[in-house]
Amino acid sequence: MGIVPLARRILFHGLRHTHATLLMKQGVHPKVASERLGHANITLTLQTYSHVLPQMQQEAASIFAAAIADGS
Repeated sequence: MGIVPLARRILFHGLRHTHATLLMKQGVHPKVASERLGHANITLTLQTYSHVLPQMQQEAASIFAAAIADGS
């Protein structure tokens, strides 16, 4: 058995999950990600990909702190 190319080891579900996770990490609005995934509503998307949100919360806090410091 040789080395199997990466493209042959990624299942559709894994690719779909990676796609959604990368969208969320890049700041794409969850509603847009939800629509791309074909979810019936945004709640399913947020419940499924909430593991991405802690980093997004920290980024939001940093943006807010910078805005307060700038007085804007």
